[in-house]
Amino acid sequence: MRSLDESERQLDPTLLAGAATAREQERTPVEGTALCLSGGGYRAMVFHLGALWRLNDLGMLRGLARVSSVSGGSITAGVLGSRWRELDFDRATSVGRAFAEKVAGPIHELASTTIDIGAVVTGALLPGTRISDRIESAYRKHLFGDRTLQDLPSDDEGPRFVVNATSLQTGAVFRFSRPYMADYHVGKFLAPKVALAKAVAASSAFPPFLSPVVLPLSGERYEDGSGDAAYADYRREAVLSDGGVYDNLGLETAWKRFKTVLVSDGGAALKVEIHPAVDWALGAIRVLGIIDNQVRALRTRMTVDAFRSGVRQGTYFGIGTNVANYHLADAVHVPHERSLALANVATRLAAMPRELQERLVNWGSGRGEAGEAALSERDLKEVGRCNDRTRSRESRRPSGGRSRSSRPIRSWAGPSAIARASTSPTRTCSLARSDRAWRSSITTARATASTSRWT
Repeated sequence: MRSLDESERQLDPTLLAGAATAREQERTPVEGTALCLSGGGYRAMVFHLGALWRLNDLGMLRGLARVSSVSGGSITAGVLGSRWRELDFDRATSVGRAFAEKVAGPIHELASTTIDIGAVVTGALLPGTRISDRIESAYRKHLFGDRTLQDLPSDDEGPRFVVNATSLQTGAVFRFSRPYMADYHVGKFLAPKVALAKAVAASSAFPPFLSPVVLPLSGERYEDGSGDAAYADYRREAVLSDGGVYDNLGLETAWKRFKTVLVSDGGAALKVEIHPAVDWALGAIRVLGIIDNQVRALRTRMTVDAFRSGVRQGTYFGIGTNVANYHLADAVHVPHERSLALANVATRLAAMPRELQERLVNWGSGRGEAGEAALSERDLKEVGRCNDRTRSRESRRPSGGRSRSSRPIRSWAGPSAIARASTSPTRTCSLARSDRAWRSSITTARATASTSRWT
């Protein structure tokens, strides 16, 4: 009899990300790197900002082929995608020189603003107004304005941004992107003009209060033959909930497509309770939380196992993972209780103190470093980014790059200023690592055009 680990390694890798058709299972993943941004409200939104910032510092952000996101991760991805053309990438280093202003600025500003309570109160009291409509209005006001999915970069301009929600009608993932939006059962709607604020609101429609989002489809251009005929009645409108209901890591649209996958997980840890609720209502909530936690934990374990066994290349960096688990000789010691405190920040769209934002950004950057350092060194030859191990670390660092010891704290100081101090009393998350590890896990090759209808 096979052991559990052996059985897991025999699973088709596409099954790690959910149900797949025979056609999708037969597809061979292509060269290219996908970045997955998990759900987790403002906590995840700011945590992912740190990961993106680190990628940009190393000139690797520009080389991504796909960014797949859910919930709080979709807020971050939406800001990045909608400002992609404004990042002013340096031709020599590929560093986006306007990243701090165009991406970090808006995210920090939103993280300083509470939008969930007002949306719930207004949506509940005003007849004909959904709570999700108020969240969408807040995103329009603070982040996206009148931008639509067509304002995201084309595949020739940058990565494909895929914002994922969950269909409450079919139980499948509903993906938003510039080329199309789709539910696999229902079919594809080409070149959608849906507001980016609407797509992100659907992806972050955390149940029960912020869900559902009702998306009219009758005015969209449907691709004949792209869906199951049995679902023709579902092409009038989509009833959507948080993308994390289906896949809180945002893996589905990335795992099936690319050989290298980076996973940034800002999801909350299940809290241990010595005296759990015993009444039927709160007890049921606790049971649902345990079920959800087990699904997420299984998906995470299988994803990491796929990295270790070579089914995929990449890395996983979670907000609540103990740095000691990476067994890095040169890592700065970070007390696990301090990282758990960040992981346990409430999953809300509520204002955060500036110091907490700074710590989450630093931790997002630091967790990416630890994950890359631990998992990439083994895969250097497979990824093919650093075959010459004898070159000095300095020769690999982009122009203007800092050494590990002088890497700055990401300290937000307003929409046009980033305070970068080399030392800080709040520096709890800086981790030492080699820049080679990041470079080795990012391949700048774009995914080649596919004849499949589900790219």
